[in-house]
Amino acid sequence: MNTFMDKLENILVPIAERLNNNRYLTALRNGFMVALPLIIFGSIFVVLANLPFLDRVIGEEAYQAYRNALGPASAATLSIMGLFAIIGIGYKMVEQRGGEAIYGAVVALASFLVLTPQVVDNTSGVVPTSALSAEGMFLGIFTAFIASELYQLFVNKNLTIKMPAGVPGAVSRSFSALIPITLTLTIFLVIRIIVSFTPFETVQNLIYTIIQEPLTVLGSGLPATLIAVLLIQVFWFFGLHGQIIVNSVFDPIWYALNDQNLAASQLGEELPNIVTKQFFNTYVVGLGGSGMTFAVVIALFLVVRSKQLRELGKLGGPAGAFNVNEPIIFGLPIIMNPLVLIPWLVAPVVVTIVTYFATAVGFVPRLTGVIVPWTTPALISGYLATGNNIMGAVMQLINIGIVFVIWFPFIRLLDKQYLQSELNND
Repeated sequence: MNTFMDKLENILVPIAERLNNNRYLTALRNGFMVALPLIIFGSIFVVLANLPFLDRVIGEEAYQAYRNALGPASAATLSIMGLFAIIGIGYKMVEQRGGEAIYGAVVALASFLVLTPQVVDNTSGVVPTSALSAEGMFLGIFTAFIASELYQLFVNKNLTIKMPAGVPGAVSRSFSALIPITLTLTIFLVIRIIVSFTPFETVQNLIYTIIQEPLTVLGSGLPATLIAVLLIQVFWFFGLHGQIIVNSVFDPIWYALNDQNLAASQLGEELPNIVTKQFFNTYVVGLGGSGMTFAVVIALFLVVRSKQLRELGKLGGPAGAFNVNEPIIFGLPIIMNPLVLIPWLVAPVVVTIVTYFATAVGFVPRLTGVIVPWTTPALISGYLATGNNIMGAVMQLINIGIVFVIWFPFIRLLDKQYLQSELNND
């Protein structure tokens, strides 16, 4: 067993470290973190705007006025979430190189807007919000990467205007960025002109047809989702933050799928996707954190006799209720513990499969696309994420039961070992 574990560690740990240290994935992850508070703000007001039975309490006309009053909260955040990600990625890319990060954000945004057709229903000078949402996120990500790299390249080549020593710092930095930004934006303008002569007509159409559409179809399927879930578990087992590593790759796909469901929900149309960002947050992370360890906490309260494990349950319980499970991961421990490898890997995979097919057959409704904060306790998050449907909470409860059953014999085995160790030390 140890030989196998050593071989697996030697293969996976270097891969995970390279992914975790990759500057593009790091900027992508940190860029999304910039957008996250705004996304959650918008999602909260989407929930408030769709409170159940409120129309029956205050009347249909008052309810519609209430929704219209709260509408700008989501329109100014969720509807243009790609915009915030572009700014964050551009900022972080240049910051990593020690440059003026704010100009990285500015040049990324401006480059994206240069590529974006500013026409809506034959009205020019208007940027469609769909281009600024998750729908335009793939182009935004690539644009932010390339624009920030070009900007920093021109800066490193000293293609800058040097101002005299007495000029204020803000003015000097502004002129210093002038040539790099001008050259970068010119390159993107040329790209737009070239693509306009192709059958795609716009860079958006080009990216969507060649890259985004195939990846979105792949990411919305069960096999890719299972691979993502399994990789998260494997990386965590070796002490690496699996969510940060894997989400850096999958988040753009899952957010785009999430946005499609949100748009359909707001229009009263059938929700197109089972797998979304919120699917992962609600049914995997939302059950006690990575590995869905809230069921483990319940087992520590109900079935163990070891003093150490009971104390661990008391310590991990409050945090686990809000999907923070580091006390369990490091206290049980889960990291590098071969005794828990099987349930740690199997439980999330089984739950993902069960939830996927339960959604596919209509037992539980598809998620509406509202981003419920990942720290929202289970049952509440399931209810809110499914559009205030009790079956979302029921599905979470079933999943907790599945995880509990899978973990039960292994918890008993751990309990037996800890109990024997405690008796020997008395």
